[in-house]
Amino acid sequence: MSRDEEPGSPRRRRPRVEQTPVQRALGLLTRREHSKRELERKLASRGVSTEEARATVDRLAGEGWQDDRRFAELLVRSRASSGYGPLRIRAELATHGLDREAIATAMDTFDGDWTETACDLVRRRFGPGGLTDLAGRRKAADFLIRRGFDGGSVRAATRLDWED
Repeated sequence: MSRDEEPGSPRRRRPRVEQTPVQRALGLLTRREHSKRELERKLASRGVSTEEARATVDRLAGEGWQDDRRFAELLVRSRASSGYGPLRIRAELATHGLDREAIATAMDTFDGDWTETACDLVRRRFGPGGLTDLAGRRKAADFLIRRGFDGGSVRAATRLDWED
């Protein structure tokens, strides 16, 4: 039995191999989708130069590994299913460096109705007895506004006829 195999002896670890920027970026992309800006920022925070990070992301985008359109569509679906409204989702997409056209295209992929989404959210959150008075309606309206719903959706959801 060698010294390394003795019970209680420390195990040897393999030396850590330095990853290339492409390997680092692919590691991030295998966990979840990232926008170009976000991926460049993460690579830079891991010690990759700005120029090299940009070149790496451009290469991966050209090869289909990174796609801002796909990222935006997934984010819209994810946030909408989590109960967020269009204003909040648009703002979040803008923080990821997407232009107006890309944001509009991604928002068009949502096949639901924002007003109906707001109404469902109020029903689940406040129940049938939650909007019986003005204070309850205000509380529901504030909640929807914080979630990023527009005025029309908020008005429709807080003036629900609970007999529907």
